[in-house]
Amino acid sequence: MKLGIVGLPNVGKSTLFNALTKAGAESANYPFCTIEPNVGIVRVPDRRLDKLAEMYNPEKYTPAIIEFVDIAGLVKGASKGEGLGNKFLSHIREVDAIVHVVRCFEDENIIHVDGSVDPVRDVETINLELIFSDLELIERRHDRIKKLMKGDRGLAAEVEFLERLYGELESGKSARAVTVSKEEEEFMKELPLLSGKPVIYVANIAESDMVNLAKSGNGNRMYQKLEEFSRLEHAEVLPVCASLEADLSELEEEEAQMYLKDLGVEETGLDRLISSSYKLLGYISFLTAGPKEVRAWTITRGMTAPQAAGKIHSDFERGFIRAEIVAYDDLIKCGSMAVAKDRGLVRSEGKDYIMKDGDVVLFRFNV
Repeated sequence: MKLGIVGLPNVGKSTLFNALTKAGAESANYPFCTIEPNVGIVRVPDRRLDKLAEMYNPEKYTPAIIEFVDIAGLVKGASKGEGLGNKFLSHIREVDAIVHVVRCFEDENIIHVDGSVDPVRDVETINLELIFSDLELIERRHDRIKKLMKGDRGLAAEVEFLERLYGELESGKSARAVTVSKEEEEFMKELPLLSGKPVIYVANIAESDMVNLAKSGNGNRMYQKLEEFSRLEHAEVLPVCASLEADLSELEEEEAQMYLKDLGVEETGLDRLISSSYKLLGYISFLTAGPKEVRAWTITRGMTAPQAAGKIHSDFERGFIRAEIVAYDDLIKCGSMAVAKDRGLVRSEGKDYIMKDGDVVLFRFNV
């Protein structure tokens, strides 16, 4: 999973990136501090894997990972090459989803590129630049398909879709907010639209607002405005205090948990962001466990057992025979795979089995 952290300059992108990855990317109070994207690999926290490691005491412990990319701050005109626009757009094409950091706090000591804090305006600035880039792509595709249509009237449906899509985006709507039919989904797949990428809006709020939100469920006025806006795109808003996450990243895990408990906050921003990202992209994890290794594997929800086996090795999918599966909770209650088998909790599943989150699996194959 590759997530791109984007936002206007000086909204807390690099501070959040540093906290999440402990990678030490440069973070300073001036525009375009981040020019080349910083990349950090983060382990996905999974208490289930920890429990399996206690059970098996394996030689190797391999959690799932997420790659975070801290992309340069963007300004108006990026789609025309202003600022670092061309670099920004090329880097964002490479990620699976967008983590859009939006400033939702006042601080006269931190410069805002537009001179004032307005989360909805800031979101629209970036969204419009993505839309402008998409409009050019749609226009080129439309012209090409229309020329081909002279010899193939079957392309008329795609031309009609492209014209409707262009009109929707031209009105200021992101591609992810456009309703498409089953047939149109196939047309959409041919268009690598930036504004169609899944997005999580991360509201960067002050620590005091984070505490109030945890206690009462009420965010500040700017956070509420961002929430209202996000509903139009069916997107999630995740409240995070980047400076708090930076402080937590400097502490040992036990100390960090105590700090959070004192504040009345249940989870770190990293844990909540990872959970939201998995949900956004439709990902789940299955687990493999034994004395040699315990490991979490990330797959797309709805994958069959052979497809999941292919994530381990293509031979596993090609020569798939069956999957021996036990639910994680059942395995933990039994205390061992042997006991789970004795109790009839280990199932033999075939090629049509749809994988579930937390399945502990042993694949049988022959090539």
